[in-house]
Amino acid sequence: MDPATTRTGALAAVARTGGSPFVDLDRSAWSRLRASTPMVLDAADLERVRGLGERIDLREVEEVYLPLSRLLNLYAAGVQRMHAVTSTFLDGGLQDGRGPAPRTPFVIGVAGSVAVGKSTAARLLRELLSHWPDTPRVELVTTDGFLYPNAELERRGIMSRKGFPESYDRRHLLRFVSQVKSGAEEVRAPFYSHTSYDIMPSAEVVVRRPDILIVEGLNVLQPAVAGRLALSDLFDFTVYVDARTADIENWFVERFLALQKGAFTQERSFFHRFADMDEPEARSFASGVWKSFNEPNLVENVLPTRSRATLVLRKAADHKVSSVLLRKI
Repeated sequence: MDPATTRTGALAAVARTGGSPFVDLDRSAWSRLRASTPMVLDAADLERVRGLGERIDLREVEEVYLPLSRLLNLYAAGVQRMHAVTSTFLDGGLQDGRGPAPRTPFVIGVAGSVAVGKSTAARLLRELLSHWPDTPRVELVTTDGFLYPNAELERRGIMSRKGFPESYDRRHLLRFVSQVKSGAEEVRAPFYSHTSYDIMPSAEVVVRRPDILIVEGLNVLQPAVAGRLALSDLFDFTVYVDARTADIENWFVERFLALQKGAFTQERSFFHRFADMDEPEARSFASGVWKSFNEPNLVENVLPTRSRATLVLRKAADHKVSSVLLRKI
């Protein structure tokens, strides 16, 4: 890849953005930024991380996610260099023989609507970043584990607001990421079961000093409230997965229909009672759920955080990423 060609494409993108804080790159220009990053996943790997209803293929990985993994690796290396500089500065002033402070994990936040594909994006990044030699230990945690248990949501009268910001134990989530970021040897998080639709008290997620921590969830880019520390203050890089609201609704309905034929058929599933709906009834029900709960949450709480992201992946109606917005530095 000719560096001059890459620079020309990037400069043209900057010119298109005018006064925007983002560089707007179409998929073709973005894919060229992969440079020589090797393809490390095969079809079996992709099948393992692909979310239900996602139509992602290896070409999408090559053209979208490999360039992103390269950028994230460069960012992580930059943070490591800054850590070394800060340690040198402190050693020169303290002279207490403690030596350099241990490196803290590079933390990535991945946000976006229900059914937009953010979970698949996060899992792909975990796989790709773990193949870089300087970041072999990559952990992924979803904010579902920090939802209040259903009994607590019922007690508070907000069961119908599940997924909205107030349904999460935000203090616990902030404390968890703070401990990981501080370099704690081991940090534990609650485990959420999508089958039972609840926190599992007998299970935990254990994170042990990763090189990179990915935190994925609806509300991870929420700003601080009343001057308090926000979760996003602890992130080194943030990704927002974006699409037209009408397209996301279609994907949500199609995913519901697929789950109805799969996971919902399990008797222990929280949603088993929906398994016998005929297709028109199921479509109507899923669309009603979207209009009543998911779309209001998207419009009121999730979408307003898009502009706070470091990078935005824009998806077209076919679920493919069509362009990328990268915040200028």
